[in-house]
Amino acid sequence: RVIDLDSGAEVRRVSVPGNPAGVAVYPAAGAVFTVSPETATLRRLPIDGAGEPAEAQLPGHPIGIAVDSGRGRVFVSDWDNARVWVVDAASLAVLGELITGGAPAGIAVSPDGRWIATADRDADQVSVFDAATLALHARVAVGVHPFGISFDPSGRIFTADVGSNAVSVVDPVARRVVGAIPTGDRPYDIAFAAGRGFVTDQYDDTVTVFDPATFAPLGEIAVGEYPEGIDVSGDGSRIYVANWFSNTLSVIDPEAMEVVAEFVTGDGPRAFGRFIAPGGD
Repeated sequence: RVIDLDSGAEVRRVSVPGNPAGVAVYPAAGAVFTVSPETATLRRLPIDGAGEPAEAQLPGHPIGIAVDSGRGRVFVSDWDNARVWVVDAASLAVLGELITGGAPAGIAVSPDGRWIATADRDADQVSVFDAATLALHARVAVGVHPFGISFDPSGRIFTADVGSNAVSVVDPVARRVVGAIPTGDRPYDIAFAAGRGFVTDQYDDTVTVFDPATFAPLGEIAVGEYPEGIDVSGDGSRIYVANWFSNTLSVIDPEAMEVVAEFVTGDGPRAFGRFIAPGGD
């Protein structure tokens, strides 16, 4: 379902079989990529609804997805086979594979395009790769069962550690953990806006807010039931949270740290990744 973020109105619906989970918007290509674990399918869909969609099979269990817009590549984590597919964004051809730890889930590209990082859930670690050469740079132990992963604007890595109810902070250059932040129950994914970090807490129906510079918790925001995906508007003025069980999208003012709107979605929104497109959809 495509939603106008100014009005909350539904713009259109697109059929995406296989219970899609991971999502990544690629503004430069006018596309959004999704993966469906049940059907092992990667799809490229036009953001504006014009043009033809495309798809490719990725045998395994694709779950997380991220776009390297500078190099025209898409990275998809394979939960079952401890790897990441490297895919050409235009042709959807598989260009190669990266070896990770067990059950890679979230995947992210650093703001400067230097690093690719995966949250290796069953290995309790982060794998960091050089985005240009695709060579392994580091494996860093973090908390228990990291799932979501994001870079903050300064280039540090933050993981949502679902088994230890914390966010781990990794310096990719130093190749070590530099901090940890307590969260609510079962943190899922992370986004940044207004100089703050926001992490969805699945079991608490909250978003934990923290200072990414000092790692100090700043508070909690009540949202819908079982929040999962979280993303930020292009201008940083709004945070959006997909509430899987309540079928809603919570809209948060990151400065005021409060919910300012709630939009109805389709059944079971997950939005694991970057799902906000330029222009308010």
